[in-house]
Amino acid sequence: MAGGHRPAVSRTEPGSGRRAVEAVWRIESARIVGALARYTGDFALAEDLGQEALAEALVTWPRDGVPHNPAGWLLTVGRRRAIDGFRRRSALDDRYAALGRELGEGDAPPDADVLWDPDRIGDDVLALAFIACHPVVSREARVALTLRVIGGLTSDEIARAFLVPTATVQARITRAKKTLAAARVRFEVPTGQERRERLGSVLSVVYVIFTEGSTATSGQELIRTDLAHEAIRMARILARLMPDEPEVLGLLALLELTAARFPARTGPDGEPVLLEQQDRGRWDRAAIRRGRAALARAERVGRGLDAYGLQAAIAECHATAPSVGETDWERIVLLYDALNRLAPSPVVELNRAVAISMAEGPAAALRVVDDLAAAGALTGSHLLPSVRGELLRRLGRVEEARSELTRAAELSGNARERDLLRRKRDALTTGATSQIEW
Repeated sequence: MAGGHRPAVSRTEPGSGRRAVEAVWRIESARIVGALARYTGDFALAEDLGQEALAEALVTWPRDGVPHNPAGWLLTVGRRRAIDGFRRRSALDDRYAALGRELGEGDAPPDADVLWDPDRIGDDVLALAFIACHPVVSREARVALTLRVIGGLTSDEIARAFLVPTATVQARITRAKKTLAAARVRFEVPTGQERRERLGSVLSVVYVIFTEGSTATSGQELIRTDLAHEAIRMARILARLMPDEPEVLGLLALLELTAARFPARTGPDGEPVLLEQQDRGRWDRAAIRRGRAALARAERVGRGLDAYGLQAAIAECHATAPSVGETDWERIVLLYDALNRLAPSPVVELNRAVAISMAEGPAAALRVVDDLAAAGALTGSHLLPSVRGELLRRLGRVEEARSELTRAAELSGNARERDLLRRKRDALTTGATSQIEW
């Protein structure tokens, strides 16, 4: 256990020490692990050392109080654990000697400010992001590792977020660290073309995390706000560290503008609220301002918007429109046209069809959706039959619409979406009107 003086806050409230540990770890874990990785030159070891420091804090802080510099305390404990490990392997190990000299072999108190180098924090976090999302690691493992080392989430939290067993998450993280060690991935921010190639992977993982949080693919809740906000936090970190990277700014803008609608997307009981029925006064105006500012900067520093920027521009059209009817659907169609040329996918084409239905009518959109169906796109997904069912409803083809909505409900893995689709189908039976969240 680290010795030295531990200035502490009041511990009159039961559990305050543990809550302080959890809060500090969530905020500072990326910087702590990054600093430990820089000191040891070993990413896997650094992550383990951070977890050991966290475990010690969970015992010490509730008992002795919270240090004035909690992050410095955790970093010191982690570094001392590293020294102990190097000593066990070799008393004369060069790394041990170097670290021992830097640390002063325990002379510094565990909350010493000298251990927290603000000039290196940015590079450390950025390096962590690129390591966690290295292409030698599988996509699933990248998500888990990124949430662990950048988001500060525990294995249990990651498992709950993606509805998989904790053991599965732990295995993915362990496998990822072993893969990185075997590939001898260096702790550094890549440069040039390698940086460009790996930045895409970093942003893709953040986007996947946000997408799952924004509209959960399974479970009982439509939106997993904790997961979505974790992705936003990671995007903000990247934007601070890379303020002139248009792709980063475009992703941040997309996330902010999309999350701005969260407060109005669900009702008091968590049920989905369709776009036409949403109280736009509940949309987060501060998030809209942040998103628009990031998008404007992406446009200034880039040479045209990339895929994230185009999606952000679409989200901006929704965020600034007074109503569904007053939305600039023609511009949205053009933006989807551009996005489809830049990053073609069946989902983009399906979303373009939705925009076409609002700009030109359901018949024109149905032709696009039918082409997707004929090509076998999105097989097994509820998205295509749900959109097709709504278009058929608007065209008065009620029986076909009912069949499509039934199929969409059967394919949906999210309980809230499934209930919504069934309500739309039942509304057709009763003759009531039905709306769709475009």
